[in-house]
Amino acid sequence: MWPLLWTAARTYAPYVTFPVAVVVGAVGYHLEWFIRGAPKAREEKGILELREERKLQEQEGTDSTQVLSLKEKLEFTPRAALNRNRPEKS
Repeated sequence: MWPLLWTAARTYAPYVTFPVAVVVGAVGYHLEWFIRGAPKAREEKGILELREERKLQEQEGTDSTQVLSLKEKLEFTPRAALNRNRPEKS
């Protein structure tokens, strides 16, 4: 009798295991939802939004028409990176 029972259990295991797993998962999901309570609606700003606001606040006090020219910016770059193939200034 036992070998017949084990053979039947092995044969029909997928048909029994899947519904049991679904029921256990659903019960666990609802139990966790019940313990934690309803989700609270929080509106958090994303990283990109926070960055944009910070950049705008930094630019508020500055005059956006006064910028360095490209020649002035090149003077502050490391010589090894950009001046490798440029002739020396006289």
